[in-house]
Amino acid sequence: MSRTHRVAGIGAAILIGALSLTACGANEAQSGGGDSADGGGDSKVIALLLPESKTTRYEAFDRPLFEDKVAELCDDCEVVYYNADQDESKQTQQVDTAISEGASVVVLDPVNGAGAGGMVQSAQDSGAKVVAYDRFIAEADYYMSFDNETVGKMQAEALVEAMGDKGNILMLNGAPSDPNAAQFKAGAHSVLDSSGVKILEEYDNPDWSPENAQNWTTDQLSKYDPSEIQGVYAANDGQAGGVVAALTGAGVAADELPPITGQDAEVAAIQRILAGEQAMTIYKPIPIEAETAAEVAVALANGDEVPTTSESGVEQSEYEGVTSYIFDPIVVTQDNVADTVIADGFYSADDICTGEYAEACEAAGIS
Repeated sequence: MSRTHRVAGIGAAILIGALSLTACGANEAQSGGGDSADGGGDSKVIALLLPESKTTRYEAFDRPLFEDKVAELCDDCEVVYYNADQDESKQTQQVDTAISEGASVVVLDPVNGAGAGGMVQSAQDSGAKVVAYDRFIAEADYYMSFDNETVGKMQAEALVEAMGDKGNILMLNGAPSDPNAAQFKAGAHSVLDSSGVKILEEYDNPDWSPENAQNWTTDQLSKYDPSEIQGVYAANDGQAGGVVAALTGAGVAADELPPITGQDAEVAAIQRILAGEQAMTIYKPIPIEAETAAEVAVALANGDEVPTTSESGVEQSEYEGVTSYIFDPIVVTQDNVADTVIADGFYSADDICTGEYAEACEAAGIS
């Protein structure tokens, strides 16, 4: 089944589910309890544990895509879902709960990848297999994510090109506890440090929050005039939105904003790109990641051999000694929105071209 069909098919579920997700956050089982769907025999319980909800992708895409694919592949599998709300101790408790509910597979996107070994050990001691989802865990049985250092390189290359290889930037990285953030940062520095761009100030955002990004950027504007900032490296779209809010709040006109990077292809970021308020974002085809994770989890739950090539055509590889599936990121700019997130079915034109953005869509040939 194509990614376009799969994403379109869950659209209504995302809208309906969003109303209830804000109330449940910590612990939600799709079918209550740990019994198998057929009510007898061994349970086929798969636990999905995501790290936070401030980044919109997790609740809007990763979770429903994963759950929907598991349901398609396995009639008697049950998904129990948890969101840690960026709380490491809470996630540890959630893993323990998942084990007590009979999870034989734990798909874990850790709040702190480096500190997740204890959770993995607990799950493995119970007989469960652990799939490290999106963030690397050295002790996991399987790992899947995007080429994160390449993501950082792509962001920095786009920023340097947009700035003409000169000028001053602010640099906003992700959470120090997130191993992906370190890889994005390393990739970005590998480009920036050898360019003609100067980093005025750098910030590691402890929870990736747009609010922190906005507040930190506002603080920098007490040290530097906006005219001294020719670009901003923002590690993800949420932070990019906070940067835009800070700069426009300081009186910078929307059409005079410096180039700003991003990641995750959030719809608000796509709209900002079309409106000329953000230079680029990184599109990581989340359907491939979520559905591959579901495919591996179902194989493990059923006791089947894990596929060496996923349904989406991604070949099994190895990353730091862990059996892995690594996916390719894509740069999205004003010139290729239609050819990337829309052509892939991640968004429709109607999702993006709302209200004030209709004119920008028309100018970009999107209708």
